[in-house]
Amino acid sequence: MAITLYMDHNVPRVITVELRLRGIDVLTAYEDGASRLNDMQVLDRANELGRILFTQDDDFLAEAVKRQKTGKTFCGIIYAHQLRTSIGKCVRDLELIAKVGEPEELSNRVEFLPL
Repeated sequence: MAITLYMDHNVPRVITVELRLRGIDVLTAYEDGASRLNDMQVLDRANELGRILFTQDDDFLAEAVKRQKTGKTFCGIIYAHQLRTSIGKCVRDLELIAKVGEPEELSNRVEFLPL
């Protein structure tokens, strides 16, 4: 089963566009009507849809740790620091993860970019 991605509100649009050009299934929080939700609700929405959340917001890292400690499951988070990873590298790494990864490999985990 392919990995599908859910983009946090702050992810640059160009990343979404480039991934779609590469055949990756991507849904943004904005397109989903979830752009005004808080971080916890955005992660919950990604989980409802069975999608891995991609974010550049480090607040999600704290939420992931909290969920790991309490046993609250989530589909997974892919995180890239805004200043440490180029847009091109994000696109290449996300494409690789989406095409060769399996959703269960990211379940209840945070994957950091660059790979």
